[in-house]
This record gives sequence, structure tokens and C-alpha cells, in this order.
Amino acid sequence: MAKPSPSYSGTKELIALGRAIKKLRLELGFSQETLAFEAGIDRSYIGGIERGEHNLALVNLMKISQTLGITSSELLNRAKL
Repeated sequence: MAKPSPSYSGTKELIALGRAIKKLRLELGFSQETLAFEAGIDRSYIGGIERGEHNLALVNLMKISQTLGITSSELLNRAKL
């Protein structure tokens, strides 16, 4: 299980991104488990992302946004970043 980022966990940017991911996931009717499976990412890591604990890599951002059916830039825009 990935540990929260010691330097960035809880920053406003990560919290905003996590909220945007969760909101879209719920709108699409996906569970964390479904999103994780489809994106090829561990479910507990998805939970940490949604809580703003992980400073996710670009590759994971792209996997998540692709699974949610939007571009990474649109996902970042939804987070108001």
C-alpha cells in the first residue's frame, strides 16, 4: 500500500484534484474498485488520491482521466488547477 506523500499530502491542489476525480467517478456510477481495475491502479491508491494524500504521477493521472472518459487537462480544469 502506498504511503501518503510526506511533502504534499493534504495540499489544496491534491485535495481539489481528488475531489474532482471522486465527483466524476460518482457521476459515472463507478466504485473506487471499478475505477482502479479499469485504470490498472490499486484501489487503496485511488482512495488516497481522492483524499488528497498522493502526489500522483503523470502516467497515473492519464490512466485515471482516460478511464473517466476525459483528457488529463479537462480533469485538471475541473479541479480548478
